[in-house]
Amino acid sequence: MTDLTTFSLALANETATASLMADLATLIGPGDVITLSGDLGAGKTAAARALIRYLAGDDSVEVPSPTFTLAQSYDLPAFPLVHADLYRINDAAELEEIGLSPLPEGTVALIEWPERAPSAMPQDRIEIALNHRPALGSTARAAEITGYGKAAAQVARLKALRQFIADAGFADAKRQRMAGDASTRSYARLIRDDGVVILMNSPRRPDGPAIYDGKSYSAAVHLAEDVKPFVAIANALSGRGLSAPAIHHADLDAGFLITEDFGSEGFTEGDPPRPIAERYETAVDMLAALHREALPEVLPLAPQITYAIPTFDIDAMLVEIGLMLEWYLPDRGAEPTNNLRAEFVMMWRDLLGKVAAVAKTWDKTWVLRDFHSPNLIWLGERSGISKVGIIDFQDAVLGPAAYDLVSLLQDARVDVPEQLELALLTRYIKARHTADNTFDPAGFAEIYAIMSAQRNTRLLGTFARLNRRDGKPQYLRHQPRIWTYLTRSLAHPVLSSLREWYSANVPPPGP
Repeated sequence: MTDLTTFSLALANETATASLMADLATLIGPGDVITLSGDLGAGKTAAARALIRYLAGDDSVEVPSPTFTLAQSYDLPAFPLVHADLYRINDAAELEEIGLSPLPEGTVALIEWPERAPSAMPQDRIEIALNHRPALGSTARAAEITGYGKAAAQVARLKALRQFIADAGFADAKRQRMAGDASTRSYARLIRDDGVVILMNSPRRPDGPAIYDGKSYSAAVHLAEDVKPFVAIANALSGRGLSAPAIHHADLDAGFLITEDFGSEGFTEGDPPRPIAERYETAVDMLAALHREALPEVLPLAPQITYAIPTFDIDAMLVEIGLMLEWYLPDRGAEPTNNLRAEFVMMWRDLLGKVAAVAKTWDKTWVLRDFHSPNLIWLGERSGISKVGIIDFQDAVLGPAAYDLVSLLQDARVDVPEQLELALLTRYIKARHTADNTFDPAGFAEIYAIMSAQRNTRLLGTFARLNRRDGKPQYLRHQPRIWTYLTRSLAHPVLSSLREWYSANVPPPGP
């Protein structure tokens, strides 16, 4: 029996319809099928137009009815979308002629008049049936949203999301799409006359199957699988005078948050983007200030509930860098043998043992994990290190302080010149040593090099996986930059054996 979830609601006008379609847009992705049914003039094309404009991030995008063209394709920022109108279809067989049978892969399909070819509609789909409701006003519509098969869970989540937004008092707020990241989370700005906040949709979801000793990749490397770590870390950072978004409303179980909006002023300028040195200096100062504190390992989350920050242990780091063997090397036509795999793991286990030994004695702290320019917002009206707005930290672990400094100074998405990297690394070391004369600059530089090699090795594999597994080829353009950073770190004497092994066995990124 096919799974099915349905709910109904009244839409007073096109603005209400646009809000519904925007909320739906936060939950869909490539491969999803949305059908729009209803009489002539019921509002199907208006709903389709609202969805497409929201996903485009542009209310002025022309979205003509495809009644005569039958199908219109859009290359939207998040994924491609095809908007079809089957009103003139007489037989499902005709869909093959217009490229809709089978439906294109990796694309969202938005189909009006699905009842003209019911046998061609997939089992897994979201159906929106629209009808006039003149008793509620000339512009009012009734919508019945039904999820079939795998889409039943999406429709249930849509209903819960809309209830969460309404309970928080933002039902009438204008929605504005925000760019997502490499995760399953999605974001929107909610705009009212009294200000702007951010809606986060963070469904509980492991990253990958349970293939690492019975754990998913996310569980094995301690990535957040729900929204609770974000809330705990945000509150802990704010409690120490650092700038993490205030949490205004939260549904911890469902994974919905409404948070403070830091705006969009970043740490880079120009095209291609380059670091704003003064802002990077402030971020370095912020890390140095955080790292010299004694930080708790267990944080309060809710009444009678705590969150224990996981430790970034050797096994987790090995799983991360294993992505090079699993994804990057095969991508470059270099399938590793069992002997090569064993050599790789043995070398890395020895290097990471050095890191773990140091962390136990003087350098264990909160590692925010993705502390780099896309996740930093400049808050110019604040003072000192609170000018650094931090928006991504749910994957925080307990580990070496050098890791976040590597994330910042070897930014995977921005070219950080080597001279600037060295100046900022020196600034950090000086700040730490001034505050604590037992701080070991040479030892820290050694750990920095190892963590750089670890992170950049992982990123080469991660971006190859995002391309091959998740259909996100845009990340491949960062691989040459990551290779440059990796080459820098491999020059450190502590990595001489690893440098020789990489030189013999790891080809550089392709064109």
